Amino acid sequence: MRIGDSASHALRESVALAQRAEELGYHRYWLTEHHNSNSFAGTCPEVLIGQIAATTSRIRVGSGGVMLSNYSALKVAEQFRVLEAFYPGRIDLGIGRARGADPIAAKALVHPQPVVDGEAFPQKVTDLLAFLNGRINNAHPFAGVEAQPGLNSPRDSFSSIEVWLLGSSRSSGRAAAALGLPFSFAEFLQRNKDVGPSVAEEYRQNFKPSIFAKKPRVSVAVEMICAPSEEEARHRSLSRTFDAVAEVYGVHGLVPPEQVSSFTMSKEVRQFFDDAANRCITCTSQQVEKIFDDIGRRYNTREIFILTNCYAFEHRVSSYELVAAAMLNQA
Repeated sequence: MRIGDSASHALRESVALAQRAEELGYHRYWLTEHHNSNSFAGTCPEVLIGQIAATTSRIRVGSGGVMLSNYSALKVAEQFRVLEAFYPGRIDLGIGRARGADPIAAKALVHPQPVVDGEAFPQKVTDLLAFLNGRINNAHPFAGVEAQPGLNSPRDSFSSIEVWLLGSSRSSGRAAAALGLPFSFAEFLQRNKDVGPSVAEEYRQNFKPSIFAKKPRVSVAVEMICAPSEEEARHRSLSRTFDAVAEVYGVHGLVPPEQVSSFTMSKEVRQFFDDAANRCITCTSQQVEKIFDDIGRRYNTREIFILTNCYAFEHRVSSYELVAAAMLNQA
């Protein structure tokens, strides 16, 4: 969210961007989950998925992701069963291990229950998959509980919900492999870009087939801003980069790129700022195909997610337009 902007406006821009993405031929549109942050209006991806799916017709819409540690497996399964009932064949459920929140907000999300530690995450994922698929083991404490809406006729099916495990670490890749789930790696969170490909390869080597995926599937998420020139792309990226250190200055929300230079940065803050800048790909449309070829080769995948945050909404839309045109050889 921009400083001084309203949540209503920011959320409606997300819907408008999804509509434009569908027009441009993008295959998926995912919504994130963040709590206690004035920079993000998207606290409830499951609500936004419904809004966006209702105003589009083809593009798959999903969560990138639902922070499962914050919720019960049954509740999440039922939310996505309802979404799939409304929009069959178009719903993705991306699951994250992190909480998308600071420690106090994480406690508030589960209060009065205790915060569940990370070791419980694989069991929560297993329970979620069982509820989605209607296959709770008879020995399970929740045997007999069926996630609703149920399968009321042979025509009903929830098998087209694509379930992905999201992560930026080796442990997430191992969990996805063990559970037989597609794996989406968040490269934009990594300082070292050599980490991701090795995580993806380890995932493939250890993958165990399941009803949710017969073979390993890898996607990779990168932060990218595409503009008419490299200089302009770097300029447009300043707002998002500064947001990584904005809390130091008591700033909540995106500031215009022109204002970033007015903040005096210490050596430590400047290093953090530069690290954030290096994680964002800034490019022109003429460079997009080569960049994607390189990412696809390193990860052995053709599924690439693009995260684009700019101060001006029109620049954000323009970036997606330039990328789409380049990949369609129309640039």
